[in-house]
Amino acid sequence: MKTPAGRECPHFYGDYYRGRNVEECRLLQLYGQNWTRDLCATCQSPNVALANSCQQMKLKALVSRPFAALFQRRVQITAYCEKTQRDVSEPQVGCGECHALPFKFEVKE
Repeated sequence: MKTPAGRECPHFYGDYYRGRNVEECRLLQLYGQNWTRDLCATCQSPNVALANSCQQMKLKALVSRPFAALFQRRVQITAYCEKTQRDVSEPQVGCGECHALPFKFEVKE
């Protein structure tokens, strides 16, 4: 479903049927974080979902404000691979174990 920021996100839910206006981020709700519409602009979850669709990778979201009151609140995304039982340093790429890259092409002259 499209977020208020205009990107497709698997964790955003909006119910607009017959005048309802219910919107929530189910990823933030899972970790007990409060969600507001402006957080969708800083969230990397849609980018991760677009780049990597691994079923074993679980995302964790945390709302933070870098440098106290100087900047707006941001959503920080971290990932954990349940297959390899370790943290994923780059969620867009993945852990490297679940989906191996294809073989290398070698051109010999």
